[in-house]
Amino acid sequence: MRGYFAIGVERISKPMNMGSLMRTAHAFGASFFFAIAPEVAVREARLSDTSDAAKHLPFYTYESVAEMTLPRGCALVGVEITDAAVALPSFHHPSAAAYVFGPERGALSADLIARCDHRVKIPTKFSVNVGIAGAIVMYDRLISRGRFAGRPVNPRAEPEALAEHVRGAQVIRSARAKGPS
Repeated sequence: MRGYFAIGVERISKPMNMGSLMRTAHAFGASFFFAIAPEVAVREARLSDTSDAAKHLPFYTYESVAEMTLPRGCALVGVEITDAAVALPSFHHPSAAAYVFGPERGALSADLIARCDHRVKIPTKFSVNVGIAGAIVMYDRLISRGRFAGRPVNPRAEPEALAEHVRGAQVIRSARAKGPS
């Protein structure tokens, strides 16, 4: 799959939730994890992060939204239940994206919403645990951006075979004219 993604949280207060989200991000192949004004320390999250994600992917902590930096070209995607958000099944995931989740029993801050390039919501009757929400978003990204065979129309039918990758014709780019050495 081309591109990359990151997972982040704002003002998270429960270490087990952060650990679960970090473990899931590691399992889905996140490029990095970040926290904005967390109320827990990474070491507290280790009880639920059995993959020890902090040793395998970069972890960035920011004291405020203003301090947060992302790689150039990385779209910030806020995940929250609001009328202004796009339903996740209708969302086209950017190639380079950082998904950020709000605190337990709270919403993303106004400062963070202002920085978001996109906002998405999981179409549920009520909010779900932040670790579960993260897993749903990462799975949706995987199935929508990954290369998988189509699903059969009938549950008893055999899955379609994955089409072979077709390579395009060779592209020869002209070398830039070099100046005097």
